[in-house]
Amino acid sequence: MKQKPDLSFWKLWNLSFGFFGVQIAYALQSGNVSRIFRTLGADPHNLSYFWILPPLMGMIVQPVVGTLSDRTWTRFGRRIPYLFVGAAVAVAVMCLLPNSGSLGLSVSAVMMFGLVMLMLLDTSINMAMQPFKMLVGDMVNERQKAKAYSIQSFLCNAGSVVGFLFPFIFTAIGLSNVAPEGIVPDSVIWSFYIGALILILCVVYTVVKVREWPPKEYEEYNGKTTHSSSSSASKTIEAPSEAAGDTTSNWFTLLRKAPVTFWKVGLVQFFCWAGMLYMWTYVVDAVSLTVWGTADAATEDYQAAGNWTGVLYAIQAMGSVVWATLLPRFKNVKMAYSVSLVLGGLGFLLIPFCPDKYLQILPFLLIGCGWAAMLAMPFTIVTNALQGYGHMGTYLGLFNCTICLPQIIAAVLGKPIMHLVGGSQTSMMLVAGVLFVIGSLCVFTIQERRSTAAAAQ
Repeated sequence: MKQKPDLSFWKLWNLSFGFFGVQIAYALQSGNVSRIFRTLGADPHNLSYFWILPPLMGMIVQPVVGTLSDRTWTRFGRRIPYLFVGAAVAVAVMCLLPNSGSLGLSVSAVMMFGLVMLMLLDTSINMAMQPFKMLVGDMVNERQKAKAYSIQSFLCNAGSVVGFLFPFIFTAIGLSNVAPEGIVPDSVIWSFYIGALILILCVVYTVVKVREWPPKEYEEYNGKTTHSSSSSASKTIEAPSEAAGDTTSNWFTLLRKAPVTFWKVGLVQFFCWAGMLYMWTYVVDAVSLTVWGTADAATEDYQAAGNWTGVLYAIQAMGSVVWATLLPRFKNVKMAYSVSLVLGGLGFLLIPFCPDKYLQILPFLLIGCGWAAMLAMPFTIVTNALQGYGHMGTYLGLFNCTICLPQIIAAVLGKPIMHLVGGSQTSMMLVAGVLFVIGSLCVFTIQERRSTAAAAQ
């Protein structure tokens, strides 16, 4: 098996550039979904239920995309067709979701339409997001993999900053940040429009600039045998199999044979992503209550809190970029991972105790430290452990379940947990902080060790 060649910085950059646009879409979703549904009239105590669909679709879509892209080759490439289709659907849905309240429907019909649009948006974003991780696994050697994922992390955070700031910026240049009851403000609607435009432009750039290896070249670098693959969408060519006899493999078999590192990193992921779900669900209300003293979505103060929360999210992303540059200075990877999560947990714990909007900057900078580690370290550790196991795309899709499943569980339990901690959205920030601290302790169960032999198939 040939050693994968070193890639120039710009080739690594091109592999991931489309991620910038995808992350703008993801930031608009994560930063505004609760605000949109609260504006449409959702009960804050039921808000977590609206967040079941996004991770559920991610858990279904990403393993499917991983499996199908492992097995299907077309003249357009292996991963890129899924990337382009996902982005195209996301663009259409981003133009529809914020207009849910402007269609003249009843409240119940508006909620149902909004939920369907949210389901489609998250499905398409996940379909567009997963191929970028797989492209790195396919084409980048072990020596450069950390650098490649760091570039993805940078583009992820840069896209987040842009997406989170859009409503604040559009309000500042004169678009209305208030609207009739049940209607989403223009500042949010136009944020989604411009985000959709940037998304498709970035993805087209990656499609044009990146040439995936053809099957024979892929086989030389990845040591796989080949088999014929078919596709109803386009003419295919002979595709590399992930291992000899892999036609009998299924997700359960692969999970049973996964390295123990896969599961231990997944345990850390469980607590961290549950905490992030509570942030995305309740933080607009928490900031509005803590700083503006209201959680009434019909008020101008609440919409101002929504814009400021976007600014705080952007500060979190910028803090994440800075912290990501410091992580390599830690000699111990697990210590870096754990310390980052502790800092993130402390940030959540501070949110209810910062009554000035500018004081809120400190908690979000700390959360950014945890976010940096969550973006960079799990995939680096897991992809290293998976070397020699084959089925890289499928495994990464399955690993995405360690992101999605905890969010689903957290969303289902959100209402009862909220009642247990006093019924306040600010209390849910404390819950998120505790979850992060537990995750930081679980880091020390990981035995970081790269596989040197293929797993038995």
